Amino acid sequence: MSDARTTQGVYFALSANIFWGIVPIYFKWIDHVSPLEILAHRIVWALVLLICILAYTGDLKELRASFARLPTLFLTAMLLMINWLVFIYAIVNQNITETSLGYFINPLVSVFLAVLFLQERLRPLQWIAMIIAGTGIVIQLILFGRIPWLALGLAFSFGFYGLLRKNLGLHAIAGLAVEAMIVAPFALTYLAWIAYRQTMIFGNDINIDLLLMLGGFVTSFPLLCFAAAVTRLPLTVIGMFQYIAPTISLIIAILVYKEDFGIDRLATFGCIWIALLLFSAEAWVHNKHQPPATASKSG
Repeated sequence: MSDARTTQGVYFALSANIFWGIVPIYFKWIDHVSPLEILAHRIVWALVLLICILAYTGDLKELRASFARLPTLFLTAMLLMINWLVFIYAIVNQNITETSLGYFINPLVSVFLAVLFLQERLRPLQWIAMIIAGTGIVIQLILFGRIPWLALGLAFSFGFYGLLRKNLGLHAIAGLAVEAMIVAPFALTYLAWIAYRQTMIFGNDINIDLLLMLGGFVTSFPLLCFAAAVTRLPLTVIGMFQYIAPTISLIIAILVYKEDFGIDRLATFGCIWIALLLFSAEAWVHNKHQPPATASKSG
């Protein structure tokens, strides 16, 4: 791998994760619009932009391969729609902090699902990390009487999404375009319904209209950067960037939007951070001591 391609990959990975980190600001700009209308516009305009991108890059043919996996993509499309809706709902209801927690939890949820459904095995320190993470959730439940439902909803919806998409081997943009096609009829039906009831925000203010249409770019740009990064960097390096977005979101939530970060959230975040640090350190040490022949094996 050339130094130039590696450098490009780092820039692409940084761009994707920094953009994902600041994206709550975009949704705060339109937080007077209902989450369902925001979601519907995000689906429709993302589909339009994704099709344009595929046409421009000459990859429209990739849609055929994606359509061949329609049953699985139907499930992933539903999970993605749930994930987007929970994310939007959390932000417009002053809960950016919980979206940050959700995406800190997500890597651990993905590991948990791999153990549960793919029979992957964890080493002792990895189990300890998982127990510490679970303790953070239990602390909120027992001591403070609440469960971070939004964070868990984000983490598990995206975790199951990744689990189902893991072995499909589809073109990233084409796969997302087909997922958008699957849910687009629901989005268009909802938009038609609220237009009929004259409760739709779109069409009343050109500035808001443009912001809602921008949802297509907000969805597609970081994905394109991420897709470019994974072709230039090892997955182990890509994984190091995944904590940038929730860290930026947490900083924005606390410093810009003055969201509460009390002892209950500090306890939960603390457990998650310790678990992630332990899990990542254990994986790094384990991989470092693997013989070359063993380290090259997948799964």
